Amino acid sequence: MKKFGFMAVLLFVFILAFPHNGQAAASSAKIFLDDKQLSLSGNAKVENVNGNIMIPFRVVGENLGFDVAWEQKTRTVTIKKDSEVIKLVVNQKTADVNGTKVSLNIAPILRTDTVIVPIRFVSEQMGLKVNWDNNKKIVYLYTQEIETGNGDAGTGAGNGGEATPGTGSGNGGSNAGSTAAQVNGISFSDNRLMIATNGQAKVNAFKMSGPDRIVIDLESAKFSDTFSSSNSPLDQNSMGSLDVSGYPDVSKVRYSLYNNNPSTVRVVVDLNYAKNYKLTNENGLYIVDLNTSDSGTPSKPIGGSGKKIVVIDAGHGAHDPGTTGITGKKEKDFNLAIVLKVEKLLKQEPNIDVVLTRSDDTFLELKDRVKIANDLKADVFVSIHANSAGSSAASGSETYYQRDASKAFANVMHKYLVQATGLSDRGVRYGNFHVIRETKMPAVLLEVGYLSNKKDEATLFTESVQQRVAQGVVNGIKEYLGVQ
Repeated sequence: MKKFGFMAVLLFVFILAFPHNGQAAASSAKIFLDDKQLSLSGNAKVENVNGNIMIPFRVVGENLGFDVAWEQKTRTVTIKKDSEVIKLVVNQKTADVNGTKVSLNIAPILRTDTVIVPIRFVSEQMGLKVNWDNNKKIVYLYTQEIETGNGDAGTGAGNGGEATPGTGSGNGGSNAGSTAAQVNGISFSDNRLMIATNGQAKVNAFKMSGPDRIVIDLESAKFSDTFSSSNSPLDQNSMGSLDVSGYPDVSKVRYSLYNNNPSTVRVVVDLNYAKNYKLTNENGLYIVDLNTSDSGTPSKPIGGSGKKIVVIDAGHGAHDPGTTGITGKKEKDFNLAIVLKVEKLLKQEPNIDVVLTRSDDTFLELKDRVKIANDLKADVFVSIHANSAGSSAASGSETYYQRDASKAFANVMHKYLVQATGLSDRGVRYGNFHVIRETKMPAVLLEVGYLSNKKDEATLFTESVQQRVAQGVVNGIKEYLGVQ
């Protein structure tokens, strides 16, 4: 780890926008700088003042050993390091940075024997990066000097707070030059994190502890204009998170535009305990696989040992709800419910590896859904949808294919779909849909029923019917692939 620069002392001049429950969060919040917890003892407390987090400057100065002075008469805090000088005045909403006036959202406040100051322009001017873990109530601050490692990342073991590169067969990519790669989507399923990108980025992955986590930095990359996750969309600081449930290894996935020069997207997998991983890159689809043994030996890759690879796609998601049913139910919710049931059933099949394009209410562009399937060289692709029509009388199940190579697969899948729903058989049809046109393997799009029909909508949102549809999808896939 390199020595802290002057920027590090200025960590307390940054305003962090906490959630609305920030008052409770601030009172018990912990602060870590490059994974070293800063001690908040005595009267030194973190406070939430009108939504702005305030921290005692004395604590920061003592922990980092910088020259921090307090002048009682003028009530001025002066911070010095080498030729750099910053001055903050109690109750004054401007700071003096090397002779230049800089505005603050909130002025420093005098509290008994210490001054608490707003934590601002760290991310904007001073080089420290910030992440907030709302579950654990921890602010993570990082200096630019902490990262070590290279573009290759695979399995590895972190030691203490050091950023440790993984070692293994993963391919991190290369510099993207002057054009930043686009991060189009982030999803988590089957204990694997998937990051879909266009273009090339220099990737550095490493493990950190205190708390345990896996960090993936994509240098020369930025979020695409269409990137979105409704669970936590990108905020004004280009930060967001993906809630993860049902996986004992992981508590959360966080992501942010970590740096502007060079543009760097950081994705952090928050672990419940130390865990090995393997990172692979398939033409811009980065997969962080946590299915490894405790010894660090990576699990067999997707499709290993002759397993068939099945990609299941839940149509729409996040800001794209799809069609809306006659009673207001959303197609995206139905699609996801079916897909999660299919995933659970397919995981019980020893000869099949299943991958979801999305495992929660996240949006992916059509091309990114296709990219996941093509890059994995999937054996089949199934996209789940619900239909809508101008007439409320329209009812029934349809299966679409686009390429002749998909027609046999469509016939098999439709047989099981109609049996499962009990709705009218509207047949196997040609459809020029992007996800079944651009995929390179047999691919179908299932329109399970019509949400514009009151009877169909009620049927599709019945738990027993959803389970039958999921089982029908699995049965159709197994028959077509010849899997016992």
